[in-house]
Amino acid sequence: MTDFLLELRSEEIPARMQAGARENLAKLFAAELAKAGLSAGEIVTYAGPRRLALIARGLPPATEAVSEEVKGPRASAPPQALEGFLRKTGLTREQLTERDGVLFAITEKPGRATAQVLAEAIPAIVRAFPWPKSMRWGAESASTESMRWVRPLHAIVALFGGEVVPFEVAGITSGNVTRGHRFHAPAEILLTGADTYVAQLRAAKVLVDQDERAAIIRARASALAAEAGLELVEDEGLVAENAGLTEWPVPLLGRFDEAFLEVPPEVIQLTARVNQKYFVCRDGNGKLANAFVCTANIEATDGGAKIVEGNGKVLAARLSDARFFYETDLKAGLQNLGSKLGRLIFHEKLGDMGGKAERVAWIGRLLVEQSKIFSNGPKIEPLSTLSEGDQIRLIETAAKLSKNDLGSGMVGEFPELQGIMGGYYANAQGEDPQVADAIRNHYKPVGASDDVPNGPIAIAVSIADKLDTILAFFSIGEKPTGSKDPFGLRRAALGVIRTIIVNKLRFRLRDVLGQVQLPGLSVPDVDGVIAFFIDRLKVQQREAGVRHDLIDAVFALGGESDMVRLLSRVHALQAFVTTDDGTNLLAGYKRAANILKKEGVEGDQSWTAPTYTLEPAEADLIAALDAAEPKAAEAVRAEDFEAAMAALASLRAPIDRFFDDVTVNDADPAKRTARLALLARVRAAVHTVADFSRIEG
Repeated sequence: MTDFLLELRSEEIPARMQAGARENLAKLFAAELAKAGLSAGEIVTYAGPRRLALIARGLPPATEAVSEEVKGPRASAPPQALEGFLRKTGLTREQLTERDGVLFAITEKPGRATAQVLAEAIPAIVRAFPWPKSMRWGAESASTESMRWVRPLHAIVALFGGEVVPFEVAGITSGNVTRGHRFHAPAEILLTGADTYVAQLRAAKVLVDQDERAAIIRARASALAAEAGLELVEDEGLVAENAGLTEWPVPLLGRFDEAFLEVPPEVIQLTARVNQKYFVCRDGNGKLANAFVCTANIEATDGGAKIVEGNGKVLAARLSDARFFYETDLKAGLQNLGSKLGRLIFHEKLGDMGGKAERVAWIGRLLVEQSKIFSNGPKIEPLSTLSEGDQIRLIETAAKLSKNDLGSGMVGEFPELQGIMGGYYANAQGEDPQVADAIRNHYKPVGASDDVPNGPIAIAVSIADKLDTILAFFSIGEKPTGSKDPFGLRRAALGVIRTIIVNKLRFRLRDVLGQVQLPGLSVPDVDGVIAFFIDRLKVQQREAGVRHDLIDAVFALGGESDMVRLLSRVHALQAFVTTDDGTNLLAGYKRAANILKKEGVEGDQSWTAPTYTLEPAEADLIAALDAAEPKAAEAVRAEDFEAAMAALASLRAPIDRFFDDVTVNDADPAKRTARLALLARVRAAVHTVADFSRIEG
């Protein structure tokens, strides 16, 4: 078995494209090998700013001979069909094989040298490589058929064992020569094979393993901060980006003027991160410090002093710009920044951001007035101390100001700071702290790991903002389809669900949605919107191990839309159905339901005690229902769903005995009718907790 080394050396590959390039190179290479009947024992890929490399271990010296079979027409097919098949395969009728009346073309393909396979595969991979963005270069670029690569491709190394695999791609001939670090070791390096590739490049000041570069950046940056009595603000995305920008990473710590700390810390961190790819640090009190860590690509003779000085000057210029935006926005004031919202379009069919802010305020008011969102569940401080009027006043103020920072210079420069800057500007103009908190956090949660709002005003504005987005787009028919969700409606629904569940908010979502009327827009289909939320709830709960069919089983009973109560039922139901009592009760329920369906007995039936002499099992089931039904109903009213399940569990044995000892379809019509009614009563009793017909298994 032999190893293969491939290196594609080019001008700078953007850091954001390197991980995808490694994955695509491995996939394309494995696919090309598979076409020839080959597979590698292991495929390892590396990516850096100037090279994309692959090592395939354990390749055989040659492919094995294979027999290829192509199915053709039936032997009795018309002559035209046979002639077409013969032209396609290049065989004669006598060379075809007939099996079960069907003709097959069977050809023997001899084995080939693996080096020959690679010589054909690599050019195909290079030409078909799916870069997100690519370019043409040189004189050949005048033709659209010319070679494309992410940046101009300079050289290709292809070594099978110690031998060059010969081929040419767009005038670039494969070889065994590469180059090391552009400054430390720019001379040519004669590579000897896959086993020595990493070590030879390391000797030339190039770390080809992106994970090794990342580990060095992570460890050294943290150490530098600690040596200065600080703590590095961790940022794995920035670690990966710096690893993609350097071949020989050398983290260095620098300082900036403390006066810049008057700017909000989020602004400083984003300026350093986005514009300069720098890490920031915090002091022992957790506050942002006037320190940064940059990552050089060389070992400077002065220990990096000049590099730090130059990077400090660039950062100072960036921070000066940020301070200018911040001070200009403060002078304008949050209220005045909102004058620009009329020019910011939310959607061409839904108006501007000012209109959206007004709708959010209206829905926030509705949450308080109609659903009593903060009064019928756990008390959320400090809103529980406010009157309903004060609740509404604060929510409306926060909602109407929530989008104003979109007109600020700072958010124009850094869109990631929307909401955050609004919070600062609201504080600066003396708004209630709860209003500022709501503006700052109303976009949350953005992702699955993001915190949800926990301030009462922020909760209301956050939910109202997301409900408005969902309802507005549903009203114009812009619903998510398949994998497409251009307006982030699924994310918005998940945000509402997480905010409700984490804060244990008790209200029926249907009651709120049924009251919403968006000015100038058609009324959304509430059932459709609720179904959309339930679908998102299934997705959100799947990661928590909650079965989707159990959510369906609970939701089917009258469209439960109190998310907290729904999940409480579902959790109790999931615990119950995994027990022997639950499994057997489910089996008994489904047997009863199947009989009722076959006999056309739908819906709840009025119950009248039979007048004939009952069989013992029949009497036992009636007695069990008489005891279980009120207990289950009372437990459901008290939202003690475990107790409701326990009450239903008492029906398991009587139901089993009933089916063992009693004939439902008795010849006596009175008995048959009464027993079907009894089964309908069983079904109705179970439905006090969930629709067991929706449960799988």
